[in-house]
Amino acid sequence: MKRFWTQASITPHGPGWQVLLDGKPVRLPGGAPLRLDSPALAQAVAAEWQAAGGGKGGEMSYADVPLTRLAGTAQERIAPDPEPVVLELARYAESDLLCYRAEQPAALVQRQQAGWQPWLDWAESRFAARLRVTAGVMYVPQDPQALAALAQAVAALDAWALAALGIAVPGTGSLVLGLAMAEGVLDPAAAHALATLDETFQEELWGTDDEARDRRRRIAADLATAGRFLALARPDTGTGAA
Repeated sequence: MKRFWTQASITPHGPGWQVLLDGKPVRLPGGAPLRLDSPALAQAVAAEWQAAGGGKGGEMSYADVPLTRLAGTAQERIAPDPEPVVLELARYAESDLLCYRAEQPAALVQRQQAGWQPWLDWAESRFAARLRVTAGVMYVPQDPQALAALAQAVAALDAWALAALGIAVPGTGSLVLGLAMAEGVLDPAAAHALATLDETFQEELWGTDDEARDRRRRIAADLATAGRFLALARPDTGTGAA
């Protein structure tokens, strides 16, 4: 689409903020104005609209405004009925990436143990959810109490965090890593390194696979967007964040 605005700005609106394009609010596909709770997120959303298309009359796409898309998902799709998203995300605990370890070679087994086990230990400490680990690809049933505890943790998240985890959890294949990102104890780059640990190990052995590398780059970009959105959407994020 062609850029039709000159200036993107923010304005207080009720308890939150709106983003304005030449004084008119950004609207979601359903027609409602975009509403943002965090001034820092509002500033960042306005900044991506200010940059989109490079100037009035330039070409832009919604790929240029990823924070807007996540905010719109939170407001329009998740906030009215979060339960379907909560259930979808919680199901990832049933086959969390961190629970499925290699049988060999020993170097990969050790790398997985060193990288992944601390986050399973964190989940047990933080949520009282002890997930079972197996070697190989055979499905291992998880303790229903652990699954319930993790589902409760997901259900406690607001729509903003759920929107971000809608990218982060499928991207990593791990609910545990997604929850760690939501809690602010795991940054996107570290989450990406853990999620692609196996692929990175294979590349070290056998060389570069261009298709796999492109896939990792896409995941890294998605996780970076999700992590930035989580940080900006936190209620304690002030107007100076970007």
